[in-house]
Amino acid sequence: MNMSYLNINNINRFDDANQSGGTVEYHPLIPFLPENAKILFLGSFPPQRKRWCMDFYYPNFINDHWRIEGQIFFNDRDYFVNKELKQFKINEIIHFCEETGLAFFDTSYAVRRLKDNASDKFLEVVEHTDIRMLLNKLPHCQAIVTTGEKATDTLCNYFNIETPPKVNSFCAIPNIYNKEGKQILLYRLPSSSRAYPLAFDKKVGAYRKMFKMIL
Repeated sequence: MNMSYLNINNINRFDDANQSGGTVEYHPLIPFLPENAKILFLGSFPPQRKRWCMDFYYPNFINDHWRIEGQIFFNDRDYFVNKELKQFKINEIIHFCEETGLAFFDTSYAVRRLKDNASDKFLEVVEHTDIRMLLNKLPHCQAIVTTGEKATDTLCNYFNIETPPKVNSFCAIPNIYNKEGKQILLYRLPSSSRAYPLAFDKKVGAYRKMFKMIL
């Protein structure tokens, strides 16, 4: 049986909002926060559920996040892919993230979609995520990783970072330390979306460099 990280309460809130003419979506997934995590990936907000192939982070089958990780850690871009069903292998992904120390959530807890698509450009942030609360549950976290402009800008506003890091670079987050006393970094990577104009192998190289530095 496949695991699921659906936040049923928020799914119901979204359904109720639609029935009453509301447009606010609340985050449909539970934060994934293994206690041993050294890296916290924060996106902007999940795509619409009609685009999902599993109930977990980066659920869109044409997003290459899990192919990038498969290539880096197992030398096989399809390690987490079920080609026949056009799904990701959620149980293997969750086990891998727990073992490796990878956590996931998003910078926005509630949004409005201004257009019927998955583009970050058309997301209006209604409620920011309490990122400090997430970090309190991750005593060993050394870096927050963002992979898009919206998530990076939202996080920089949250932590009062004046100059967002460029893609493939990082900065220290002012006055934010883990429970071991190490200052937590903000590391920005290229998007794993195929809409981002960068070859797969170059994305793999960028992610590999980050993992080598942090893990």
